Amino acid sequence: MNRFFVTEEQLKSEIIRIVGEDYNHIRNVLRMKQGEEVLLSSGGDKEYLCTIVGYTEEEVLLQITDVFGNARELPTKITLFQGYPKGDKMETIVQKAVELGVYEIIPVMMRRCVVKLDEKKASKKVERLNAIALNAAKQSKRGIVPCVRDVMNLADAVKYASDMDLVILPYENAEGMNYAREVIASVNGKSHIGVFIGPEGGFEASEVEQIEAIGGKTISLGHRILRTETAGMTILSLLMFQLEKDEK
Repeated sequence: MNRFFVTEEQLKSEIIRIVGEDYNHIRNVLRMKQGEEVLLSSGGDKEYLCTIVGYTEEEVLLQITDVFGNARELPTKITLFQGYPKGDKMETIVQKAVELGVYEIIPVMMRRCVVKLDEKKASKKVERLNAIALNAAKQSKRGIVPCVRDVMNLADAVKYASDMDLVILPYENAEGMNYAREVIASVNGKSHIGVFIGPEGGFEASEVEQIEAIGGKTISLGHRILRTETAGMTILSLLMFQLEKDEK
């Protein structure tokens, strides 16, 4: 079933009105008819089954027919701190991270990042990445739209992560898979986890030290060197599997 995101204010009305891109998608792309159903979410802990009751020239008109608790979100928030990669890799990373249940994504400029962004370029990139996050959230039937926040430097990212319950740093120089398993097994019951992923050139030793200084756990993801876009997806998959294993 198709899912769309609305505001809390929209949900308060007896008739919910959807305009803009979603209106075009429902009417002209999906060609949905009166009486067909969609799911709506405002990013909270409920989702709403709605029936299309009609159209105007600019609006889809819907009415709520049932309300469900939202069981599609992980019980723990995961923030991905992604070292900014070159090319369009960041778009793929955002899309897949949203599918895997991430709560928010923070692009981070690190010393070995190839890309150099000025403020204007960074703003446009983040706008584009949030549009990708929205589409990925719809496709994967997320209860929220994960936010891609403004680009940070590493010092600000570390400060942002300092109050999280657990910070994990996959690092090619880390040793011991048993320790990595212990860290992954410890995530249940945590309310907020941060994951730092380096850019193509990896972390500099001083950057690892900064993250470890706030209690970051440096772990191995195996004996192979993973690309930046692979490393994030690997750790997020492991965390998703661990956090959802007891969920009904």
